Amino acid sequence: MDQKSSTEIKAWLEFYRELGIENFYRRTPVPKSETLRTPEASVESKSVPAPSLADQRATLESAPAPIQSPKFVMPTPKLSLFDPVAPAQARRENETLEQIREDLGDCQRCRLAKTRKTIVFGQGNPHAELVFVGEGPGADEDEQGLPFVGRAGKLLNRMIEFVGMKREDVYICNIVKCRPPLNRVPEKDEIEACSPFLFRQIASIKPRLVCCLGAPAVRTLLGIKEGITKIRGQFYDFAGTKALATVHPAYILRNAREEHILREDFEKIRDFLKAPLQEKP
Repeated sequence: MDQKSSTEIKAWLEFYRELGIENFYRRTPVPKSETLRTPEASVESKSVPAPSLADQRATLESAPAPIQSPKFVMPTPKLSLFDPVAPAQARRENETLEQIREDLGDCQRCRLAKTRKTIVFGQGNPHAELVFVGEGPGADEDEQGLPFVGRAGKLLNRMIEFVGMKREDVYICNIVKCRPPLNRVPEKDEIEACSPFLFRQIASIKPRLVCCLGAPAVRTLLGIKEGITKIRGQFYDFAGTKALATVHPAYILRNAREEHILREDFEKIRDFLKAPLQEKP
């Protein structure tokens, strides 16, 4: 084969290789020195010539098209419970608090089950206009199985009375229902295991306002990571209702001079609940 034909064939092969066609049928030429004999006769046959350039082109053009691999589809990202849209997906229609508690059972969904004494589900009016969400049960709560019954709970009770309400008028719960060891901040995987039940509680109660007590509650319900002292006293949209961020009562117990912060925010809660309901368009 001359140099020109060899170069041209090589170019064709490179072209089809770029298209994804790698394997070609090629008839093996018989050397001129060899002869073929037929069964019927013992006469020499002519040597088989190498395929011509035209034959090579015809073979390439008739080759089947490469199989196309399935188109890759990017999977839909799993919605995090720290996303403010997540609570809407955690809802279950027409669910009572009793049904949610029964579903929770003797929860073993995270490591907190190994060190707790009691599950602290929540307490209060199942149809409350106001829901308080704290961080997690403390030692007193772990003993009694009720939220906010220690020193922080007594301060919260005072603030509830400050706005003209009683404890039994509201609903109180936490982002996790078991006490973290040494009252440490709940870790992310613990919150992810427990917070779906919190979202279901709020959806069942259908309050007018959810009050987030402290930064962990704000991060879990609203997805806001800014410091609580920067965003406290502000209202946010949350799962078809409103939410307000304020400091945890335990913060005031450690910083008694800051009690005015809690009073200011609870005054906003009082004014919000006294305002008439606005009809949705």
